[in-house]
Amino acid sequence: MDSIIFDLDGTLWDSRETVVMAWNKAIEQNDKIDHTLTKQHLKETMGLQMHEIMQKLFPNLNAEMHTEIIQSCGEIEGEYISERGGVLYENLEDVLKALAEKYKLYIVSNCQEGYIEAFYEYHELEKYFEDFENPGRTGLSKGENIKLIMERNGLKDPVYVGDTAGDRKAAKDAGIPFVYAKYGFGEVEDYDYAIEKFDDLLEIF
Repeated sequence: MDSIIFDLDGTLWDSRETVVMAWNKAIEQNDKIDHTLTKQHLKETMGLQMHEIMQKLFPNLNAEMHTEIIQSCGEIEGEYISERGGVLYENLEDVLKALAEKYKLYIVSNCQEGYIEAFYEYHELEKYFEDFENPGRTGLSKGENIKLIMERNGLKDPVYVGDTAGDRKAAKDAGIPFVYAKYGFGEVEDYDYAIEKFDDLLEIF
């Protein structure tokens, strides 16, 4: 193994408290949306791409309206994340520091452009990662973005760490082993390794 590629939400941190505030701020002026989002709403969409999230959260709106909401949510979300951050999982930085001494680390997340950068900015964790990718920047699926990271950085034997069935599928599509973060948001039945907490990565690798 030469590298570890991480999912972000539900794997490295929980940003739902901040994100739900940002998204509610973005949709409060829309007279076609008559409900407030909760952390549970966000949990149910983890692992999906933005257009899929819009279809799930706002099924009564058309694609054009979804695009407008994605843009407004993304702008406010970036500001909120940069100002407030999220909840890092226990001992996250210590584990990343130890792993980075042996392996190259990367992030591939189904998020909008600017989200991973905001994660880096608030928590000052960019120094542990070599590169990152997301569909907000490429328009590609998570599996395709994993392969893009592998090609761009010359990775020969990486693993992917994530917490949802979508993460498992992405790793399979990229042809690499999957580490299931059981403490995250999803339920996964098929995996190569599993961790109960982030520290467990040090025992596996």
